Amino acid sequence: MKKKAVRTYTVSAKYYDAAYAAKKDLVDLPFYVELAKKYGGPVLEIGCGTGRVLLPIVREGVEIHGADQSPAMLRVLKKRLKSESREVRSKVRLFQGDMRTVRLKKKYSLVIMPFRPLQHMHTLKDQIAALTSAAAHLNKGGVFAFDVFLPKFEGIAAAIGQKRLELEWNDPEDATKVVRRYYRMESWDKINQTFAGTFRFEIHQGEKLLAEETETLRMTYYLYPQLRALFLLADLEAVKEYGSFAKTPLDDTAEQMVFLVRKRKSGR
Repeated sequence: MKKKAVRTYTVSAKYYDAAYAAKKDLVDLPFYVELAKKYGGPVLEIGCGTGRVLLPIVREGVEIHGADQSPAMLRVLKKRLKSESREVRSKVRLFQGDMRTVRLKKKYSLVIMPFRPLQHMHTLKDQIAALTSAAAHLNKGGVFAFDVFLPKFEGIAAAIGQKRLELEWNDPEDATKVVRRYYRMESWDKINQTFAGTFRFEIHQGEKLLAEETETLRMTYYLYPQLRALFLLADLEAVKEYGSFAKTPLDDTAEQMVFLVRKRKSGR
């Protein structure tokens, strides 16, 4: 059987750290660091990417294991680890693996999936597989924490066909250059609850465009009852649910859905 293709994030990996350092409304880090300190190591992060969450956790002295399917993302993380202390490096183990199928020979008190990797799962089969994979790594009493955004349908409709500037930052290697990330939404599949578009990274020096690269992005969005149904299908149950990383209620004012789930007591 032909192996299903997965996104490798080859382009995005090059810009990821600088881009999200410039994203001022990205406030999930204290939430996941606090959880890791509460449950203790080792923690498993599925979809660890370039280490945006993993590195702050291990710098707090918590051992962490990271899994990601993108070789490009893991290369960036390994490069970043070289500049960390020996003590920090000794508390990190990295694995390449698809979130749907990865199985490490260890159980954890805490498994995390920060910054919406579940929204890259576009079929019911893949969604259940990803949740089941996370659950398979939980020890007795272990907790799995993840987040997804609450969709703003009016925003999706208005964005189709528009090239929008999302982020802008100075090139870390040359302060005379500015990198701008645009996103153009191309389509919205209302039945399958996905939208698709293209990232465009442009490097400017003054008024001159020096280079540009593109990479596609497709995301699935979820509704609350749908997630609760997915938990049942994956033999999971919610322990806590929040509408923000400040642990506000999950209600009509929420913009995020943040969950802590565990294996169902009546499950396998």
